[in-house]
Amino acid sequence: MTSALPSSSPWPDSNPFVSPHMSENSPQALESGDRSFLSDLSDISSAITAATADDDEHRAETSVTSPAAAATTTTVQNINPNPTSISLPVDSSTPNILYLSFNQDHGCFAAGTDRGFRIYNCDPLREIFRRDFAGNANGGGGICVVQMLFRCNILALVGGGPEPQYPLNKVMIWDDHQSRCIGELSFRSEVKSVRLRRDRIVVVLAQKIFVYNFADLKLLHQIETVANPKGLCEVSQVSGSMVLVCPGLQKGQVRVEHYASKRTKFIMAHDSRIVCFALTNDGRLLATASSKGTLVRVFNTLDGSLVQEVRRGADRAEIYSLAFSSTAQWLAVSSDKGTVHVFNLKVDSAALGVDRPRGASESNATSPSAVSHLSFIRGVLPKYFSSEWSVAQFRLPEGLQHIVAFGHQKNTVVILGMDGSFYRCQFDAAAGGEMTLLEHHSFLKPEENF
Repeated sequence: MTSALPSSSPWPDSNPFVSPHMSENSPQALESGDRSFLSDLSDISSAITAATADDDEHRAETSVTSPAAAATTTTVQNINPNPTSISLPVDSSTPNILYLSFNQDHGCFAAGTDRGFRIYNCDPLREIFRRDFAGNANGGGGICVVQMLFRCNILALVGGGPEPQYPLNKVMIWDDHQSRCIGELSFRSEVKSVRLRRDRIVVVLAQKIFVYNFADLKLLHQIETVANPKGLCEVSQVSGSMVLVCPGLQKGQVRVEHYASKRTKFIMAHDSRIVCFALTNDGRLLATASSKGTLVRVFNTLDGSLVQEVRRGADRAEIYSLAFSSTAQWLAVSSDKGTVHVFNLKVDSAALGVDRPRGASESNATSPSAVSHLSFIRGVLPKYFSSEWSVAQFRLPEGLQHIVAFGHQKNTVVILGMDGSFYRCQFDAAAGGEMTLLEHHSFLKPEENF
């Protein structure tokens, strides 16, 4: 692992400091009124040291660059280290998006492109900074994984695209205060995805998952999975106990790791292959979708019980994204059919310890769009006719991949497209029906056009 002490930070001194072990709900983490700033995590940069593999299997699978090698490791330097300014791209043409992801509180999102990466604020939509690597001596610039850690300056990057900036089998730990990589994790096979917590780094390969301690990159856990080409894995974000969800060892199975109680739970979620899932921030609820794409199931991760089943549609579809609202009251789904659905979740919030607005779930449980009008003949006709349907919908171009999240404004949904499209919609929790479009932009254009 490349290890180096942080240099003087180019970030404004007024930026709030967020410790890696600080709760995301703590006052210090939320004091900044301008959500377009990221916060300092420079103590992580200085704390990262070489991790030593304790067993032969780990040595064969991963490698970490030693501190001695750090002096000879070439680092990526940005022309303008100020993250609030924009580095000009190599040319004026629009880059190709390789990857999109929201941060943990859905207040920001990251885009990996064939030239580098960009970080945006969601509300208001604003480009915070970009790093364009194309044309430098270190690589082609392509980034296929960008994972944020809330609003910190630490990111996890994986190269990709036709001309990758980094090898596809490496996870690069990028410190944007220094505009360079401060550490790396190397593997024998391609990295499919990465997940971050304030205290953990989770790296997903095609059939194996590695869990590392963030402070020193020490390997804590290895998990074998069924073939996982999409790199499916989610982790809870509440400080303290961690819940990790990943594919099991057979088709349709989900594995849930409860690290606080040291328990492993296997859930047979579907008969066919799982293609998408989502986890609430506290790790108590899990939503899953299979390759059929008709049903979405919600499970209690503690006991593996099925809490609710909702229907996206009757025909097969590829589910692109699932997202819970912060209170677990709503679930959003996007697919290749071009419709984003919002479902009302009738979860026993008291049993799960979820703080919901008073009276909200009761008023929406009887929404006219929530349950099929033919539910009175439940048990007589096929299950389809008694399915729970979405409360609200928003139409998008078919076939284009979109990801969804709930906005910080009440009853809003943020939708990101792989073509650079940004939508903010609002739904009527009581009446349901078509959502109202609040704004639509192309986030790849200069921010003055937003």
